[in-house]
Formats: sequence, C-alpha cells, structure tokens
Amino acid sequence: MKQRVDIEDWLSADELARVRDAVRHAEQRTSGEIRVHLDLAIMDDVLDHAAFVFNDLGMANTRDRNGVLLYVSVPGRKAAVVGDSGIHAKLGDAYWQDVLQQVLALFREDRFCEGLCKGVELLGEKLREHFPFQRDDRNELSDEVSLGA
Repeated sequence: MKQRVDIEDWLSADELARVRDAVRHAEQRTSGEIRVHLDLAIMDDVLDHAAFVFNDLGMANTRDRNGVLLYVSVPGRKAAVVGDSGIHAKLGDAYWQDVLQQVLALFREDRFCEGLCKGVELLGEKLREHFPFQRDDRNELSDEVSLGA
C-alpha cells in the first residue's frame, strides 16, 4: 500500500542535515557504514522494502560486510534495521529490535529527527565496538539521507 507524503512535512532541511551529520559523526569511530533511508510512500512490508533498499544502495558491497541501514516508512511511521552479514553475525535480531524500540518511542512523540539521530548513535556505538576505525578506512557509502517515493 502506498500513501505519498512530503518530506518537508516530516523533517526540515536543517533536520535532514542533522541526521546526515549524525551519520558522519558515528562513522568517524568505526569502519562500518550507516545509511538512513526515508520512504515517502510505502506503508506495508517494511522489512521487505528495507532489504530491497539495502541492496539497491549497494550496502552489501562494503569491504567488511558491516553496513547497517535504518529504513523508515514515513507515512506508516514504521521502521526496520538491516545489517549486513558481518555485523548481523555479531549482533543479531535482538539488538536491531532494541534500536527500533528506541527510535519508534521518539517517533510516537513526534520527535522524528531525534529518533533518527538516536538510532544512528546506537548503531554507531555497536559498529565501533565490533568494527573500530582503521587507519586505511575510507567512506564507502554516502552519508546523505536517501529518499524513496
């Protein structure tokens, strides 16, 4: 099911920049990669769409297979976290669910930017623990928030 919303009704340009900056900050301490994707139309099958977007964004192509996607269905106010095999093997579903609960709690308070930034922060902490920054690390994926329609 689709229901199109405008991103400006959900996050301002400044808030999108804050989320991007949260990704940059988190990635300064890890060799892992974090992406945030906001889907402006999809309301159902959030995990299926997240897996599709994960692949579409090339997140399975990182050197250490340590990319993590925070996917949000904006109109449905639903979210999913998808981690590549390298990080998923270390954390598993329970950690992803914990992150989601904290993100969604802030969404329920209409604190969308804070929820996204909190999710990025939590993901970054675990990535840093399991995949610390390496001197030869390079940013393999864009830090920009991606939008889907």
